[in-house]
Order: sequence, then C-alpha cells, then structure tokens
Amino acid sequence: MNALWLALWFHRLPVEVFEASEEPAVTTVQHCVVSGNQAADELGITAGMRLSGALGIAPDLRIHERSLARETTTMEGLACWLGNFSPHVSVSSPDFLLLLEIGGCLRLFNGLKTLCKRLSDGVQAQGFSIHMAVAPTPMAAQWFARAGQKGCLQPEHLKSYLAVLPVEVMSLSSAERSVLASFGIRFMHELMALPRAGIARRLGVDFSQRLDQALGETPDFRTPFVFPETFLQKLELPAKVESSSMLLFATRRLLASLSGWLAARSSGINECTLWLTHERQPPTRLILAFSGATRDVERMERVTRERLAHFEIPAPVTDIALEVKESVELPGQTAGLFAESSAGSLEPVIERLRARLGQEAIHGISVREDYRPECATRYVAAAREKFLRSGPPRPFWLLPKPLPIQEREGRLFHEGLLERVAGPERIESGWWDGSLMDRQAGSDASPAVARGGSGIADVRRDYYVAFHEDGRWLWIFRDTEGWWLHGLFA
Repeated sequence: MNALWLALWFHRLPVEVFEASEEPAVTTVQHCVVSGNQAADELGITAGMRLSGALGIAPDLRIHERSLARETTTMEGLACWLGNFSPHVSVSSPDFLLLLEIGGCLRLFNGLKTLCKRLSDGVQAQGFSIHMAVAPTPMAAQWFARAGQKGCLQPEHLKSYLAVLPVEVMSLSSAERSVLASFGIRFMHELMALPRAGIARRLGVDFSQRLDQALGETPDFRTPFVFPETFLQKLELPAKVESSSMLLFATRRLLASLSGWLAARSSGINECTLWLTHERQPPTRLILAFSGATRDVERMERVTRERLAHFEIPAPVTDIALEVKESVELPGQTAGLFAESSAGSLEPVIERLRARLGQEAIHGISVREDYRPECATRYVAAAREKFLRSGPPRPFWLLPKPLPIQEREGRLFHEGLLERVAGPERIESGWWDGSLMDRQAGSDASPAVARGGSGIADVRRDYYVAFHEDGRWLWIFRDTEGWWLHGLFA
C-alpha cells in the first residue's frame, strides 16, 4: 500500500490549553502574548498583543510564561498516545506538529474518516485544539494542516492541491519571507512556476529541497519517535488543585499517553502508581489496580475516577506523575468475523468494587491439591487466575461449620426428607499436618472436624450427593459420629 501521512498541527501552544476551566488564559514571551485559549480569543486577545493590553481587556487573565521544556514534554506525551493508532510517529516540537504514517493501518480503523474521528475525539478529551490533514508525503501533510486544509490522498493530485496554498505554510524565515515578497509571490503555484535552479540560488538549497520533498520528488526521511523503555510521565499543574475532579482531568492526559505506550509495546499492566506532589509534605502514592492486564484507557479512567472519588486530598497538589514499574505481554484481540455480540466482562465490576472497598476486599477462589474440602481452596487475585477441576462434583457453597443431619429408621432428614443420589466418595486424609487446625481453631471448630483418630487435622468421611424434597441438591457426609451437611450445590 502507498504511504499516507496524517499531520496533527496544534495551532494553540499545548502549555496553556491544559486549562480545564472556561477562564481566559494566555502564554507569553517577554510580556507579549503568543497564544491564548478559546476564552481569550472570544475576548479579542490575539497573538502578538502586549500583555498590558490583554490585562486591560481581561484583568483576571491567567498568564503562563512559555516553557520549551514543558512543551517538549507535552508533545512527547501526545506522541506516546498516538501509539494507539500507528507505530510510526514523528515529532516536530518547534512546529507543535505530529506526523503519523497511516497507509498500513487504515483498514484497522475502518477507513480514514473513522480514524480521524477517533483522533479528534481523543485530542478534545485531553483539552487540545488541532488541524488534521493527509497527504502522500509528510511535508505536504504538514503544509495542509498549517493551512487548515484536509489535504489529498492521491499522488497525482498532490501538485494541484498544493498550488492554492499560501507560501506561509512553509514556515518561512524572515529572510525567505522578504525575498518572496520582493518577487511578489504569495501562493505556491506562483513559486512552483519559477525555475527550480533559480529558487535554489536565491533562497538556498534547503528551501528548494523542502519544495521537492512536498511534491514527492525527493525522499523525506523523518526521525521516528522512540517510545521509552519505561513509563514515568510528570505533569506540572497550572495552579494548585484541591478537588479530585480537576485531578481526574489532568490524569486523563497521562492515562492516554500510557495507553498508547502500551499499545506500541503490545503490553498491558495490572497496576500503576499515581503520584501527587504537595508543597510542604511528602508526595501521596495512589495505587491503581486492575482485575487483569489491560491497556484500555476507559478502564484505567474508570478505576482512577473511583479511586479519587473516595480519596481525601491531604494538601493542595502542584504536580502529578504516572509510573509503571512492570508491564506484561498483552497481544491484541481478533475481532469476530460476523461481529458477534459477547457477554459482558466482570473485570470492570471487580475493579470498581476494589476501588471503592479496597484492594483486599475482593478476591477470587482457586483450588489446591488437597482432598479435605476445608483445605481444597485458596484466595487468589480476582480474575487473575483461571482453573479447571476434574473429578467428583463439588459444591460452590461450603458451609463454614457442618450441620448435623437426623437419621430416622434409616432415612435422613434436614428440614425435610433427603435422598442419596450419588456416592459414596471416601475422603481419609490430613494426618500429616495441622493446616486444618489453624482454620478451624477455637469455638468455630465443628464437631465433625474436632473428632479424628490422629489429631484435629485428620478426617475420615464418606461423602454423598443428596436431593432435598424441596428441590435442593446437598453435599453430605457420614463419619463415626453420624451424618453432616457440608455444602450446597448452586
């Protein structure tokens, strides 16, 4: 398939777009406005305006001094997020532009329209504004995005689409702009009509090469973004945060970057750590745990929302960071041929309960190699371990203490008549250890367990499956002292 490039141009500086509120905010350099959010634009505050004039329009204006380091960090975080869509990502930090090679992955997203919709929704959810454009070459896609055009898909139409663009999309230097103005050149078709050798002589080889790269006449090798080996991203908040809702908005950007980083590595996580930095006390550590390996950003956001909703912030937060100490292999899932519907997963429910009730409150049950029913199960992390068990039937509901069953004239009664339908199954085991003693110690120890020839851990029983007259299926046993009810089948 032919190469196809998608350009995302952030026409607002990423630093100030973080503002979650509707208050006007601007980014400045040497007391001059270089960018503003939408609220500032609506008030008439534009790029190039003196800061004093902007404050005259909006006295409550939020001001952020431009920081190239923060902008670079922001762009790298967005590049990680784009790992959800393409493994071939390129970053152009000075231009606030990201490039994706999408020719080989369009079919995974059901076409270009669906892919662009997902990208647009994801960018807006993180608080950014972008222009997107596609083209067969990365330089052309970059120019179309800067011009606010959608671009073109076919290489044979590229020249005619580029011809109508203004020359300003080339990110001209002041010297290049001056030379082109002296020639009276304002649009690309006027520039492309000039002899290429003359352009190189008057404006330099680099300028001429950019034009050739846009037209696809010269290769344009872009340095690929290298996804880091470990994930640790920090976000400096524009103001002190005291509410969990604003923390969730900020954390959403870090989670989006994490999901892309995991997708690029075909990995998932079972847990991650959210660090909250305060001014005059140690940072707060929040563990975000999941019921199974995941890289689904919606699941991660859901757990974060529940965790923050039940967490009281000890002090105003100035910075947040997201850290992953260990990732696990998690290949993608194959979609069904006929888009069959599947049953809902329990994992979101388990994660929500754990976030509300605590990590240790929810667990699963697995089997262990032991014949004694009281010792045949163990607690495991819910949804982390799957198992199969073969052999005689076992009830899922085992009573904590066996209940006595009455025997009258050879017939068994427990709140009604019982009829044995399967058995016996002889269980005679446990004399070698005292593990049952620990679990049945004290007043909770049942009479059936307390008896035994060689100690409390020793059991000798014959188990049966019984049918109750009201329709229930019971698991009963007999020992030297009589009959006992031990479990109920679902």
